[in-house]
Amino acid sequence: MRLKGKKVIQLVSNDFEDLELWYPVHRLREEGATVDIVGEKANEKYIGKYGVPIVSDIAFADINPADYDAILVPGGWSPDLLRRFDAVLEMVRHFDETKQPIGQICHAGWVLISAGILKGVNVTSTPGIKDDMTNAGAVWHDEPVVVDGHIVSSRRPPDLPDYMREFIAVLEKSKS
Repeated sequence: MRLKGKKVIQLVSNDFEDLELWYPVHRLREEGATVDIVGEKANEKYIGKYGVPIVSDIAFADINPADYDAILVPGGWSPDLLRRFDAVLEMVRHFDETKQPIGQICHAGWVLISAGILKGVNVTSTPGIKDDMTNAGAVWHDEPVVVDGHIVSSRRPPDLPDYMREFIAVLEKSKS
């Protein structure tokens, strides 16, 4: 239970990549962290790209990011929806300003791009958004996982074990 007492926001909207949302949630809970599923509305069912549902615990508008230790952005097509909410971008900026862990996988980089926090940051993502990442000022690497301080990024579902190993290590060391 390395993460007992840690609280994590897992963002959600429709068309999330099922494994990229559920695998981190399960791994963090296995380590003792509390993971709240945070969507546009509370108690709303969201459906992944492959049909796996999840129900949100809390609405974006009702979150105080200062009550949390980290944030995760799922991949799939949901990042294109998530980045349209000012509340989501404010949450991501909060974690960047406080240097608390931000996890992003696959297309999740779009949210960090829209939050304006990637200039000079070493990252990875699905190769499909490499140009978006570099145009936002990031230094892109084709690696399973890249850790740059408090930002942990990964490419795609086969990289999930590497991603979560590193994210858990960063979260374990972070201040509460």
